[in-house]
Formats: sequence, C-alpha cells, structure tokens
Amino acid sequence: MNKIFIINGGQTFAHSGGAFNNTLTGWTKETLEQSGFEVRVTSTNNEFDPIQEVENFKWADMIIYNTPIWWFQVPNRLKKYIDEVFTAGHQNGIYASDGRSRKNPAINYGTGGLMHGKKYMVNSTWNAPETAFTLPGEFFDQTSVDDGILFGFHKMNQFAGLERIDGFHFHDLEKNATAERINNYHLEYVKHLDQILIEEKQNV
Repeated sequence: MNKIFIINGGQTFAHSGGAFNNTLTGWTKETLEQSGFEVRVTSTNNEFDPIQEVENFKWADMIIYNTPIWWFQVPNRLKKYIDEVFTAGHQNGIYASDGRSRKNPAINYGTGGLMHGKKYMVNSTWNAPETAFTLPGEFFDQTSVDDGILFGFHKMNQFAGLERIDGFHFHDLEKNATAERINNYHLEYVKHLDQILIEEKQNV
C-alpha cells in the first residue's frame, strides 16, 4: 500500500472556515510523505472534475477522508462530491451495480463494488466533546461516532468495496480548542498513522 488519496472535506460556510481540517490534512500529508507514501489531495471546498476524481480513487491504495460534522452529517460540499464522483464511477472503477440479480433481487444488495483490495479511513472533527458519546445520559446515548453518525458513511464505502481502517475523531474544537489540546491531538494522530498505515506498509 503506497498510494494515498486524501479528501479534505473542510468547508468555508457561515462561521466555519475549515481551518482545522486544513491543518489535519497538512498533518496527514506531511506524515505520509515523510514515510515514503505517494500522496494526492483534493479539497471539496474547491471546484472539481468528477471524472478526474474517479481516477484518483482508482489510483489510490487507500482513501483518507478528513471531514467536520455539521448538524450530524458531513458538510454539503462533501456530500455533493460523493454524489457526483460515485455517480461518475458507476461501471468506471467504483461500483458496477448494487450487486443483486433480477432472478433473486432479495439478496446480495451492496456487493457490486469495484474497489476491493483498497482501504479507507474517516477522520472526523467535532464541536461535541468526547464525553457526549461515552457518558450515560449524554446526548449521543453512549453510541460511538462510527456506529452512529458515520454509520451510513461507512456503508457507502463498503458498497464500493472498500475495507475500513479505524479513523481518528477530534472532539471539542470550538469551546476548548487550546494550543495544548491541539498539540496533543497532533501527537496522538501522528502516532495513530504510524501504527496503522506505516506498519501496514512494512508488512506488505
């Protein structure tokens, strides 16, 4: 696994400037390039060509999504990106069909992906503190980010045939984004990349 495609879902909208996701994408790119990976980066805040983006998916061994969570969903530009790029990837490297046959349409839904052998990671950024997901009585009812808000996003990637690698979730980035916490997150995230991606490269 040598080729990594990073999708920066940070978006300029209302009070959000996408600054932390830009920083996160920089951390990701720098860490991977220093370890010998080939890296391509797309920002959904910019205009894009869906056909070219499909080629980036086809080129990559792994896709890394960096995204904020807005109103318990990914931002509208990232959703637009997925809608247009995955549509352009129909029978063109991303998916062939929904996997079912007309003879027995009740089974095999979600098995028509064309990206088998490739992997993906989702890193998300939040205003919500981590305790909102873990403490009894708090807002997310002790449901994790991946089993809750990102469940559909993971299924989208599974539909395309991609294999999930654990991502990293950054919490409490508005009311408690101190320089010390950001620095600690940087160190923890780089360690996460080292453990998962760099070790995997060495084991190929």
